[in-house]
Amino acid sequence: MKPLADRVIVRAAAAEEKTKSGIIIPDTAKEKPQRGEVVAVGEGKFADSGSLIKPQVHVGDQVLYGKYAGTEITVDGEDLLIMRESDIFAVL
Repeated sequence: MKPLADRVIVRAAAAEEKTKSGIIIPDTAKEKPQRGEVVAVGEGKFADSGSLIKPQVHVGDQVLYGKYAGTEITVDGEDLLIMRESDIFAVL
C-alpha cells in the first residue's frame, strides 16, 4: 500500500501491559499508544510555488504522534494508522 501526498502509514506500538512498578494494567484502563513504526511514506506535497516538499520521515523510523492522530485502518488483518506527516511530533 502506498499513501498519497504527505500521508504516512504507521504501525502502532503495543499498549503497556504493566507499570514500571509491576502493576498489571487491565484492558479497560490501557491507554492508546502514541508511538509506532513508519511502514510507508507518500511522495510529499506540493508547495504553492509548485515545488515538491519531500517528507522528513522514512520507512522504519520510530515516531511519536498525537493521541488522536490519524485514522485506524485494517490491512491483511493488521491494524495500522494513516496520518498526515504534520501529525508526527518527533522521530526517535
